[in-house]
Amino acid sequence: MKALTAGEIAARLAGLSGWEHRDGAIRRTYTTSGWANTMLVVNAIAFAAEAAGHHPDLSVSWSRVEVALWTHSAKGITALDFETAALIDQTVAWRPGPGSVLPGPPAPLVSRPG
Repeated sequence: MKALTAGEIAARLAGLSGWEHRDGAIRRTYTTSGWANTMLVVNAIAFAAEAAGHHPDLSVSWSRVEVALWTHSAKGITALDFETAALIDQTVAWRPGPGSVLPGPPAPLVSRPG
């Protein structure tokens, strides 16, 4: 897999809310309401990453989780990073659909990106 150019990265970032290109990776910080929700977010990210076969660097604190994705073998950012980022967003943001009997995660699990 080949690393994307700066222009390709910028174009793909336009389709991902809350993500930025910094320090050689695409990054997003999820802000939660506290430790319990932080752990739920970490586990959701771990599930999505394992399903994708691509594992981000995580920085975890009481109410924040920073995700950094880059492809080590390509020595840069690839399509794999963007697909994994989208899957992480989808997994973390999951809510039951209209009419569902599922209660969904505690609200608010994460704050909206600023």
